[in-house]
Amino acid sequence: MRYSDDDLRTAANAGVISATDLQRLVAFLSERAAVNDVAPAAKFDAAHLLWYAGALIVIGAMGLFSTVAFSQMGGRALMLSAIAYATVFTAAGHYLWHRKNLRVPGGLLIAIAVSMAPLAVFGIQEELGWWGRFGKPGTVQDFYAWIKGSWVFMETATIVAGALALRYYRFAFIVAIIAVALWFMSMDLAPWFSGTAYADFATRRRVSVWFGLLVLALAWIIDYRSRNGDFAFWLHLFGLMAFWGGITASDSATELGRALYCLFNVGLLALAVILMRRAYAVFGAFGICLYLGHLANIVFKDSLLFPFALSVIGIAVIAAGLFYHRRQDEIAASLSAHLPKAVLRLRPSH
Repeated sequence: MRYSDDDLRTAANAGVISATDLQRLVAFLSERAAVNDVAPAAKFDAAHLLWYAGALIVIGAMGLFSTVAFSQMGGRALMLSAIAYATVFTAAGHYLWHRKNLRVPGGLLIAIAVSMAPLAVFGIQEELGWWGRFGKPGTVQDFYAWIKGSWVFMETATIVAGALALRYYRFAFIVAIIAVALWFMSMDLAPWFSGTAYADFATRRRVSVWFGLLVLALAWIIDYRSRNGDFAFWLHLFGLMAFWGGITASDSATELGRALYCLFNVGLLALAVILMRRAYAVFGAFGICLYLGHLANIVFKDSLLFPFALSVIGIAVIAAGLFYHRRQDEIAASLSAHLPKAVLRLRPSH
């Protein structure tokens, strides 16, 4: 549970705690936050919206939305541009983080600096002719559109830069940059495992499943070890994309296999409750909807009763949600009392 300064002062005004206790508590929490050096949780207000939007615009301008003309600057110019951007944004982010105690905008500027790593490596590869094992990567714009083995070096550099930034700036959004690079890597590693320039779809699917499991395991380890800040959220999200996407892309030839896929997604919903991770619920719900769509289009295509039966199921799910909302404290206490300690330790500490 999170508490704001306003909550504490309201409690003091209501006589729950004394004014002296309030001052001591606020001083202790402020000192603890300074020691942990972690950015506060993002809020959905105008300032945070503008900060994040601006950061995403800069990251997109230098990557996703770059034009072919941008790549025609040449490797040396691209490398120098990336280094210049990274240097300026690192300096500005460091100033806001340490001098002004503005952790969110400062951390976002550091995240922008990290996102310059693939551009710098691209420039080095183009300048020196190091194209990797699977041919010339193409333009820097293609990095966000195509899957090629030569991108692995750019993704590795991004992960290393992100890890280095997290060492000095404990800002969770930096993990998003690392997670995107890991997600790209899961697709680009498939040709390396298959030994061919272009891996077939089945190979990419298997690599996606196993790589997604690896990222999820890493996210759980971070959840277990981290005591301040949610640094595993983005790893859970992109790990699920790779793992769930690979499972979903498998073509089961039997209805039993598809039913097992539905049960797998029900299991994700259960994990969402146990681990307190909404991302698992989102992917599980999508998977269940896909299975229900299959039933509606194929199995019960001409059935008159199917829409009505499905409506009853939907109402039952809503009723289950209402029941959980009313009894969530009791359910949480029951889970804590009956689940094995090894499972409970997987829950995020925060």
